[in-house]
Amino acid sequence: MSVPDDGAEARAQGWRALAGLYSRIEGRLERALQSAHGLSVTEYSVLDVLSREPGWHMRMQQLAGAVVLSQSATTRLVTRLEQQGLLTRYLCADDRRGIYTQVSPAGRELLERARPTHDEALRAELAEAAALPELAPLVRVLQAPPEAAPAPVGA
Repeated sequence: MSVPDDGAEARAQGWRALAGLYSRIEGRLERALQSAHGLSVTEYSVLDVLSREPGWHMRMQQLAGAVVLSQSATTRLVTRLEQQGLLTRYLCADDRRGIYTQVSPAGRELLERARPTHDEALRAELAEAAALPELAPLVRVLQAPPEAAPAPVGA
């Protein structure tokens, strides 16, 4: 008979809580963004990530990492958003192998309209999750100012 590993059980419970909170938030955001703006959470994330870059553009490879998608999934997503007129792609002037994607004026307008919907859905879901004892500690960490947040492990 093995000796229980309390650390392993705590990590497993923490992981389950984190996965549960993520699922709740993603579902709420998906419903809100789809119904109000016809955007998926991932489509919104692409527009949002690009909006935070100077010039509202980024190399495709960097974008894939920023939105946590494979390069092929990112290419398909960018193609879909490009067909909707929300993004454009162009070759890097310095390195012809590099492809950039940039938010179009229509994409900027849509993001401007969608951002309050996203922010309100996120706020509402975090408020509901904060009332659940198993999720409240995670919500506190997410809502802490960056300087008050715990340092990353190994830092």
